Formats: sequence, structure tokens, C-alpha cells
Amino acid sequence: MEEKRGSFGSRLGFILVSAGCAIGIGNVWKFPYVTGENGGAVFVLFYLLFLVVMGLPVVTMELAVGRASGKTILQGYKKLEKPGSKWHIHGWFAMAGCYILMMYYTTVAGWMVNYFFKFASGQFEGVKTDAVGDVFEKMLANPIEMGLFMAITVILGFCVLSLGVEKGLERVTSVMMLGLLFLIIILAVHSLTLPGAAKGVSFYLLPDWKKATDVGLWKVISSAMNQAFFTLSIGIGSLEIFGSYMSKDHALTGESIRICALDTFVALISGLIIFPACFSYNVEPSQGPSLIFVTLPRIFINMQWGRLWGTMFFVFMTFASFSTVTAVFENLIAILSDNWGWSRKKSIIVNAIFILVASLPCVLGYNVWSNVHLIGARDVLDSEDFIVSNLLLPIGSLIFLLFCVTKAGWGFDKYMEETNTGAGMKMPGIFKNYFRFVLPVLIMIIILQGLI
Repeated sequence: MEEKRGSFGSRLGFILVSAGCAIGIGNVWKFPYVTGENGGAVFVLFYLLFLVVMGLPVVTMELAVGRASGKTILQGYKKLEKPGSKWHIHGWFAMAGCYILMMYYTTVAGWMVNYFFKFASGQFEGVKTDAVGDVFEKMLANPIEMGLFMAITVILGFCVLSLGVEKGLERVTSVMMLGLLFLIIILAVHSLTLPGAAKGVSFYLLPDWKKATDVGLWKVISSAMNQAFFTLSIGIGSLEIFGSYMSKDHALTGESIRICALDTFVALISGLIIFPACFSYNVEPSQGPSLIFVTLPRIFINMQWGRLWGTMFFVFMTFASFSTVTAVFENLIAILSDNWGWSRKKSIIVNAIFILVASLPCVLGYNVWSNVHLIGARDVLDSEDFIVSNLLLPIGSLIFLLFCVTKAGWGFDKYMEETNTGAGMKMPGIFKNYFRFVLPVLIMIIILQGLI
């Protein structure tokens, strides 16, 4: 007998879970360092522009496909596509994208939990500033330590989902998201009170076109386009699933704006935590990926109450990463139940075992298999991230877009009808030609850049 399909208990729960899926390491780890590398405020301006003109429309399309079909991505395509068409083939690639994403995301989420424990238990007490990088290197070199925290993340995630959509995913993510928003504001206020913080704020929020041209204006624009697009995790059906749990009470444009606004708020406030602290302690803000695990701990250990601030920061980082993990895990569980009629319990057990095993190459890629390079000079994590971020997300988004706006697909009129069903802000029909002719070109630019 088919199990009753899960649904959200409240509109706020849907928005917090969907935003939690989008809000992740990309907002609070990648956004600040990419902003730093691209000269600050001018990058932020372009990022906000592309978020509205590119990211938002595709969010409405993923949610529309989910809500209209009431199914996960593969079955959703099959239900909505015209007889004999092959759009559902993308469903298989989207499913693969969700699995590959979790094969490395769980490891990085484990790093966040690990650093929370390190700060909370006082392991950074007495560590000299120039030895902070060694702590990170030692963690990467230890497959047992990394594997343990990856496993904690995976097992905890599936335990939460064993309670169901409303009592597990919605309840836990809502608490985490509200905690995350509370923590991020406290951390930002604290950063803004540090001596010399004003320099960091002006770097971050006052556009300096000379700085942008020094970096290269096209590089700044293209990086902003990439970041705006990838921050929302669109293109592999990770948001589509939540559309399938939605009621028809509210129009999708307004809900999508709320999801994007929460996602953007967290990214922007993360910058207000990081840049004032960097300038206050004379640390270069364009440190790249090491910003979170090397640069910021150096700042925390030299700060009054540093152990407390470091602990709070990595609780915030853990919430951000774990909200994405549970959201994508829910997709994986629903995919097996939808496609093969499995019970939720069976789907959870099979997925948990698979993810635990499939995440090991990423863990070992920093130590035992450190000489393994899969795509060019990229290690295991970077290769898996390249497949998802540079190929599956943008190509998937292009397919969602074409499916929703072309006659060969679901069709623009049906997409508009679904998007505008319910109370709230509607999607204006005047965007039809923009969606059909301009947006595909912008997404193609992202795809080509990713390949180059």
C-alpha cells in the first residue's frame, strides 16, 4: 500500500525548510571569500542584481513543477511532459546530482561540527596564531577524525527525517533556522563593535569601482553571476521536492521571494561578521577557502571571549550546513519512495548506508588518496563539486527553464497558471520573452564559464 505523502504543517515551516536548503556553506563560507577576492561592494551589487533576474525565476519554476505534479523530479516530469517526450531523462541526472552533492557536502558539514567541538572543548586555548593552520592540516590528514564527524552528520540527518516531514524535517529545521538567524545577528553586532570595524564595512558595502576594475570588471560580474546562481542550489530538484509538499494557498512568486530574501540576508550578514573582524585584526579578506578554518580561528583566539565567539560561530555554521543536508536527504528519501514504492523506513536505511559509504572517497581524498585526481588536477572533493556546481546545477536550471517556457515542454501558460495559483504576488506575463530568449543566454554564459 502506498504511504501517505508528507506535507508541511505551516507556511512558515515550508519557507524556513526551503530557505534552509538554499542557505548553506555557499552563503557563509563561499560568499564572503568570493566577495573578498572580487573587491567587495561592487561584487555585492552585481550579486543582488543577478539573484533577482536569474535565480528567482528558476526557483519559481522548480517549485511550480513540484507543486503541479505532487511528485519528486523524475515522476514530476513524467506527469507534466507531453506523451512521447523525454524531459524526464533530466530527472535521472538531477537525482544523481543530489547524491553526488551529499557525497562531499557531508564531509564539509562534518568539518563545521568538528570545529564547533574544538572551540567548545577549549582545544584552541593556548594555540599560537601561526599554528592555527596546523590544526586544519592535522584534521585533513586524519581519516578517522574526518570520517567520524562525517558519519555523525549523516546519521543525525537521517534520524531527524525518520520522524517524518512535519515532525522531523520541518520542526528541527525551523528551530535551527531561527537559531541561525539569532546567532548571525549577535555575531554581526559583535563584529561591528570591534576597533577598526568601519574599514571592513566600507570595503564590503561602499562600491569602489577602481578596486573592481583592478580585479577586472568582467571577472567581478561573472563571479557575481555564478554566486547568485549557485547559492540557491537550483537545477537538481532539491527545491522541487518542497513544491510537491506545498498547498495551493499561496502564489509561488511571493514564496520564492521570501526564500531568496532569507538566503540573501544570511549571505549579506555573514559578510558583516567576517569583514569587520578581518580589518580589525589586519587580516587579508581575500584569503580564499581557508578563510573559515584558518583565518577566522586566528582572529577568535586573539579576541576577548574568543572561545565563546568561536563556538557560537561554528554552531551557526553547523546549522547552515545541516539545514541543507537534511533538506537534500529528504529529497533522496522521497525519490526512492516515489520511483520504487519503498516505505519511508526502507528508503532511509538504504540511503543512510549508501551515503556513509559513498562519502568515504571525499574523506580519504585528503590523506590516503591525496594523490588521486579525477578531473584534471582536482582532488576528490573538487572533482565532485565541479560535476555538481559547474555542470549539473546550471545545465539542470536551463532544462527546468526550457521545460517551463517552451511549447515542447510543459508550456509557459501552464507554468504561469501554477505559479499564480493562490494568494499573494503574481508573476507578470510581460516576462515571457525575457524567460524565453534572454535568461537561457545568461545561463549558457554560466555553463560556458564553468567549463572554461
